[in-house]
Amino acid sequence: MSNVAIAFNAVSKKFRKGQMFDSLRDLVPALAKLAFIGQCERSLGKNEFWVLKDICFEVARGESLGIIGHNGAGKSTMLKHLNGIMKPTKGTIEVNGKLSALIEVGAGFHPDLTGRENIFLNGTILGMSRAEIRRKFDEIVAFSDLEEFIDTPVKRYSSGMYARLGFSVAVHLDPDILVVDEVLSVGDYVFQNKGLEKMRSIRDGGATVLFVSHNVKAVSSLCSRALLLDHGLLVMDGPTQEVINCYYEKNAVESANDPKKEIVITGVYITREHAPQVSFLEGSTVLLEIELLGKKQCDNLSVSLGLADDNQYRVFDTSSQRLTGKSFSINKDEKKKFVFELQLNLGPGSYHYVAYVYCYETQKTYDMSSVKTLFIESERDARGAANLFPKLLEGG
Repeated sequence: MSNVAIAFNAVSKKFRKGQMFDSLRDLVPALAKLAFIGQCERSLGKNEFWVLKDICFEVARGESLGIIGHNGAGKSTMLKHLNGIMKPTKGTIEVNGKLSALIEVGAGFHPDLTGRENIFLNGTILGMSRAEIRRKFDEIVAFSDLEEFIDTPVKRYSSGMYARLGFSVAVHLDPDILVVDEVLSVGDYVFQNKGLEKMRSIRDGGATVLFVSHNVKAVSSLCSRALLLDHGLLVMDGPTQEVINCYYEKNAVESANDPKKEIVITGVYITREHAPQVSFLEGSTVLLEIELLGKKQCDNLSVSLGLADDNQYRVFDTSSQRLTGKSFSINKDEKKKFVFELQLNLGPGSYHYVAYVYCYETQKTYDMSSVKTLFIESERDARGAANLFPKLLEGG
């Protein structure tokens, strides 16, 4: 048996931008042209564009793969091809195993049927037998936390309730491959964590997991490997944290080149004893320097910084305004420099910091730096994000 669960082999898909025909006289020739001339696989016709372009990757059995990228990058289109909803313009897709996909909230639900009836309907669509659904029914309902509303028509459900019920059915299919596309973003915090734990248990049970999300913290905690898509192209395939850093840096570069930008962060770096460094001993005192350039007059500003661990958990954040109680202004072509002193009371490992210019009054972010990484080394075996500098005073 092949160890490959999923393979995309030079998969491309092109869409045609919407066309309007005012008469049957215009519509018939257009349809005839598509039927007899066909669409050229290697080039774009008028009003066509590539939504996926030469996508190649493999996913091993039991692997967890995250897919990230901006809106419109092609993530959901890729998963719809994987699920057989769409067919590629060119290339082939290989799927080895029983696949369960939750690509759209409430997909396969009938609004006039109750939650109970929709479990049977949706489970059947996903390939479960009625006997299997009956056997797992109580477990599905309990997981969704919808016992009270299970006999209510789902048209009366909120979007979060839809997501909970649909997700519950999908993850109880015992799939070889589980595909989830951002649906947990509409659930409440408790259910999001519950859903992630369920996906981890499915992964740990040997299933393959594909997870599309804008929540990079969730992707980082669930997936060991990730893909970065941008305008239909596969930009990067690698370890999750490296792909996330590339995603952040790419967004920062695009933001810096935006001609409409009012303020630009021109430099962010950590120094110790007047020299930039990336590796530090636990408890070190360092300076974090942030340089700005004003493109126009802006008022009521604050410079903020945040620090996250490898799982994208926010370990620490602060801002100039929270520390001083005052905002600042910047003029066109004016340069400003902010220096924060930090004591790195962190456990050993890698951490990722970012700076941004923010206005608390309007909740507007003017600019955000690329993500940078620092490394903490320890002389003792202390683990976790915070370092409490332990000493054993008695015992042993």
